[in-house]
Amino acid sequence: MEICKKLNNLEYLRIEIINPKAKSLIKNLADLNLIRIKKEKVRYELKELLDSLRKYSDEAPSLDEITKEVEFVRKARYEK
Repeated sequence: MEICKKLNNLEYLRIEIINPKAKSLIKNLADLNLIRIKKEKVRYELKELLDSLRKYSDEAPSLDEITKEVEFVRKARYEK
């Protein structure tokens, strides 16, 4: 767990759920008004996103391959 912010007696935690059963426990705590669940948008840097996607695929392109493709598309776009 990572403490993101502490304000008065409130603590803001970012929790990584490993077991799906934990999600139902967290929802139960929210139903009892013991906690409040807020969804936040997750922002990834390109490299972090690619690394996380590569974990699930052996065929994922490398950063160099992606860079070459982006440069090719940009060049083709600006030549018009």
